[in-house]
Amino acid sequence: MKALIAAGGHATRLRPITWTRNKHLIPLANHPMLWYVIKKITDAGIKEIIINVNPGEIQMMRDGLGDGSEFGAHIHYLEQRGGAMGIAHAVANAEEYLRGERFLFFLGDNIILGGINHLVERFENEQLDCLIALSRVKDPHRFGVPVFDDAGKLVRMVEKPKEPPSPFAVTGIYFFDHTYFDVFKTTKPSARGEYEIADVISWYIANGKTGHEEITGWWKDTGTPDALLEGNALIMDDLPREHFSIEGDVHVDTQVQGQVSIGKGTRVSEDTLIRGPVVIGENCEITSSYIGPYTAIGNNVKVHETEVEHSIIFDGATIDTTRRIVNSLIGTNATLVDYKRTHPKTGHRLVVGDNSFVEL
Repeated sequence: MKALIAAGGHATRLRPITWTRNKHLIPLANHPMLWYVIKKITDAGIKEIIINVNPGEIQMMRDGLGDGSEFGAHIHYLEQRGGAMGIAHAVANAEEYLRGERFLFFLGDNIILGGINHLVERFENEQLDCLIALSRVKDPHRFGVPVFDDAGKLVRMVEKPKEPPSPFAVTGIYFFDHTYFDVFKTTKPSARGEYEIADVISWYIANGKTGHEEITGWWKDTGTPDALLEGNALIMDDLPREHFSIEGDVHVDTQVQGQVSIGKGTRVSEDTLIRGPVVIGENCEITSSYIGPYTAIGNNVKVHETEVEHSIIFDGATIDTTRRIVNSLIGTNATLVDYKRTHPKTGHRLVVGDNSFVEL
């Protein structure tokens, strides 16, 4: 079996972070978001992976994720052709690689607890034509939603309904047989002007052997800053104990509590408290600070006299402020300084990009 990962889109809700990087390369616990998707796919025994990306972003994605050898797999990067015309169209874009194949389709911004091995095994063992993963959510109107009859039988799918017919959402993990591309050619764009994956699944339900499986653990669609931070925290909770190790230069009097990982070349001063789960990258300087739970700090970051908690700090950032930083995304090479360190000492000096959120 092969796998196709959707990693396109422009992630407008995550700007300004996504002005300069593909959303799927945003680090969670210091690995690109898509790294976890690839890991789950390869752990399930699938080693041929196609990643659908925005035009012009192949090199960016290759630099961030490599050729698959890290996972014992082969990754091929494919540019989306024809523009953004819906999820079903993104699959059709990969026809030259998947025609005649049974395959997994995985939306790259989906983070789930546990593996997908049981889904792969069920799809193969029962020789299903289609298999979809569902999750019970509070806001199903934001997603594709399954419709069941009075007997509990799956009868069709609807896309982002105003009045959801069930409390479930399609999670973005799909399995299809080789007839997908013939089915796609019979679909038409919706009122939104997109080819809906719900229409393709509805065809399979009516004409093929279709299964569904509920994901009972957590599932996160990382489309907003709050969702990213929650995804980062969930991943940290799910990391194995052996992932946490201290390889940097940590003063003997530094307080390190709980699950903490500190990379090579990082220096931590004595008057610092780090309370895990925390992941700190390489060649960082942490002085006179408090690093609280669910914080991920990238490489070459400087944190001085600051409290940071439940945040993601990208590579090269400098944070030198007496303020408390919480629930925050701090971008690559960003600088935060205390206004008291500048002159004049009244007012705040800001350089704020489009769609930013600042709380002073």
